[in-house]
Amino acid sequence: MGRAFEKRKHKMFANNSRNSRAFTKIGKEIAIAVKAGGPEPENNSRLRVIIANAKAVNMPKANIDGAIQRASSKQDKDFQEVVYEGKGLHSVAIVIETATDNPTRTVANLRSYFNKKGGQLMVSGSLDFLFERKGIFKIKPNGVSVEEFELEMIDYGLEEVEDDGEGHLMLSVPFTEFGAMQQALEERKIEIVNAELMRIPTTFVDVSEAHEDEVNVLLDLIDEDDDVTKIYHNMR
Repeated sequence: MGRAFEKRKHKMFANNSRNSRAFTKIGKEIAIAVKAGGPEPENNSRLRVIIANAKAVNMPKANIDGAIQRASSKQDKDFQEVVYEGKGLHSVAIVIETATDNPTRTVANLRSYFNKKGGQLMVSGSLDFLFERKGIFKIKPNGVSVEEFELEMIDYGLEEVEDDGEGHLMLSVPFTEFGAMQQALEERKIEIVNAELMRIPTTFVDVSEAHEDEVNVLLDLIDEDDDVTKIYHNMR
């Protein structure tokens, strides 16, 4: 069936693998949010966003409630968020967000992945500057005028708004305006389907198809680690 099919199959299996671990990773995010702001969603804006994200990947309500209960009763381990940076083959910059109860284990695992696949784990701050942090919201517009909505939301940090073609609007705001935008949307009873902070590359590395496959081997290996929550790279 050819190379194109093999690449599609690779991406399909990678997506299925990510989906199978999504609940575990969201459970860690819930634990961190509950520890920081308490177990009541109405009083914890970060928890409200995570619950919306959990519903977006079809995480059952029982799983969400169970994760909140475990976190509030301190049955969960004490997770902390740690960001790591590394360089893959062909000078591709990689930034890895983790939620871990054992940073020593996590950094040792990540270093081994880079060493095995021809990359290098770097010191903090060496590559993160190549990415710009943004808040990305997916919302249901509920019949609002996009033009009027865009003008109104500029006051809350809106930089870009785009129709995703599936009945949602994608909003982009600076990292520092994430909370203001979330509050503005909630006050207007606009449903937030998904919201997250992302690292957007400011410069890209062009690689050949063969080199892309080599980098993807490392990215897939990193993504399989249970401590890893998000991976960003600047490969075009």
